Amino acid sequence: MSAIEKAVAAVGGQTSLASAIGVTASFVNQWVAGVRPVPATRCRAIEEATGGVVSCAELRPDVFGDTAA
Repeated sequence: MSAIEKAVAAVGGQTSLASAIGVTASFVNQWVAGVRPVPATRCRAIEEATGGVVSCAELRPDVFGDTAA
């Protein structure tokens, strides 16, 4: 399961995540489908919406550092 899929599951679905962070559900769907990466500017909001279940580093290790090392 990818970090964005984990975030979606943690908040109860793509529509719930979208609402929590102020984007459309179709935008979240593009992240889940791998059409586009989660923008770094949205990572903090996702981290907060999931109560820290998913971190910025998990969502974008290229920007926030890889915690898996």
